[in-house]
Amino acid sequence: MAKYIIRRILWTIPVLLTVILFSFLLMKAIPGGPFTREVSLPQQIVDNLNEKYGLDDPWYIQYARYIYHAVQGDLGVSMTQRGRTVTSIVGNAFPVSMQLGLGSFTLALIIGVPLGVIAALRHNSWADYLAIFVASIGWAIPVIIIAPLLIYFFSVRWRWFPAFGWGDTERMVLPIIALGTGFTAYFARLTRSAMLETLQQDYVRTAKAKGLPWGKVVWRHVLRNSLIPVVTQAGPLLGFLVTGSFLTEYIFSIPGMGRYFVDSVTNRDYSIVLGLAVILSAVIVFANLVVDILYGFLDPRIRYD
Repeated sequence: MAKYIIRRILWTIPVLLTVILFSFLLMKAIPGGPFTREVSLPQQIVDNLNEKYGLDDPWYIQYARYIYHAVQGDLGVSMTQRGRTVTSIVGNAFPVSMQLGLGSFTLALIIGVPLGVIAALRHNSWADYLAIFVASIGWAIPVIIIAPLLIYFFSVRWRWFPAFGWGDTERMVLPIIALGTGFTAYFARLTRSAMLETLQQDYVRTAKAKGLPWGKVVWRHVLRNSLIPVVTQAGPLLGFLVTGSFLTEYIFSIPGMGRYFVDSVTNRDYSIVLGLAVILSAVIVFANLVVDILYGFLDPRIRYD
């Protein structure tokens, strides 16, 4: 297991280099630049700014220079926000996005997984139909519809929760529900499908034939093996949620990484875009590594020797 983990960690290096390269090339392909304004700046000023930030060098030199500084922990300075480094921006925005993502992920797990288990154990009953109906609605309605509805009813009409901002517990409720609703439905449907498939396996029939209590059969044999597809999908989803949900953060005016990412792409702020891409990739790679390690605990047949 230790050798496998070390190999996976080493594989993150070319992955991160490739992500930075493609992000770098895509940003360069977008028309305009960080100093493009509605009112054009004098060409001399633009040339001086490009020279100051090294944007007048060939792209491969800029890429190599960025990698050299990134290895030392220096992600550069913002080209549109004077006096701010990318590290300070990420340091302020990442905890906010992490709170939002973890809250939504926790909501999806504690509601979605039990809902899927109940639907599978009560297959073709009213509980199953109700669970599938609720999950289908939750998965079909996007955040851009759920969020305004939550704001209208719970903030404007009933005044139960604030509509915008972040920090207080009351301000976290609506964004977490808006972001977590779709993933709750997704986990419910995924758990139900995995449970139904596992219930048809021979080892489950054998356990029942031996006279084991149904609760132990479900807990030790059915649920444990059914969680493998859930864990597989949970890793990347957690990585994306923790690093920021663009739409949710914009609707609720949350100062997270998603909002900074959209602004930096709009303003062609190369340093912030690359820095956030590095953080996003690192979190997703780490989440996938944790998922692979959990496989060995959930299913003893999986080994990494």
